Amino acid sequence: MDDTKAALSKVGARLRALRPILTPLESRILNEALDEGFDEGTALTYFAGKADVSEAMVVKTAKKLGFTGFRDFREQISAYNARPSAVLHKEIGPEDSQADILRKVFNTAIQALQETQVIIDEDAFAKVVDAISAAPRRDLYGVGGSAQIARDVSHKFLRIGVRCAVYDDAHMMLMSASMLEPGDIAVAFSHSGRTSAVIDGVLEAKRRGATTIAITNYVHSPLVDAVDLVLRSTASGSPLLGENAAARVAQLTVMDAVFAAIAAKAYDVAERNLERTRTAVAIKRVR
Repeated sequence: MDDTKAALSKVGARLRALRPILTPLESRILNEALDEGFDEGTALTYFAGKADVSEAMVVKTAKKLGFTGFRDFREQISAYNARPSAVLHKEIGPEDSQADILRKVFNTAIQALQETQVIIDEDAFAKVVDAISAAPRRDLYGVGGSAQIARDVSHKFLRIGVRCAVYDDAHMMLMSASMLEPGDIAVAFSHSGRTSAVIDGVLEAKRRGATTIAITNYVHSPLVDAVDLVLRSTASGSPLLGENAAARVAQLTVMDAVFAAIAAKAYDVAERNLERTRTAVAIKRVR
């Protein structure tokens, strides 16, 4: 990804990360800016009128979103809106052909992967790899769709001999967390970062001295505040698909990278365990 594409990807990721802390008025301004027709020629007065807010409110919101002012806000968001992929990422509608739907769904996932790649904290990634590699016990917590991600990760890690336990029940999370000790880890999967059962689990794990890790979408959330390490994904939302569909792809890819890095740390052991697990299930395949 070239520097321009990476910069634009960071713009989209930053805007979505800040959405949970925006007021209704601020959200309206952002939504108006991300709509069709907002470009480098849009005047502040016109934009404020269209959003039905004061000009001062627009400038204040632009700064809260990390821009230096309205001009910077207009320049970067209009460039983000003008990306070729933006056309394909429009909401799915009843007028769309099956080919249109196919392209839009794939484009949403591709965008999530591109934008997640540019916001990954490489230092946190390295620490997560080291912590998972060294831990005697590894608990994975998630509810609903996030639990399915945890199960996929557990399955993948088992192939190289890295055993994990998956918990998707609030009571079981707390019970397992209470048995953790320093050196163990608890990994919490939550798109919103606001799932109470998962947060309670990692807080208990942290009280027991375990290293806590979050795989989540938003930088401003109770889960992020509760853990030691964060690996963040990002994905555009839509009324039909929501954010979770694309975020699931991004989070699975992040954990694929963790898996590969752990395997590389002890390549011979990983290769041997891959062969053992592959051989063990081979008899279940129909010939």
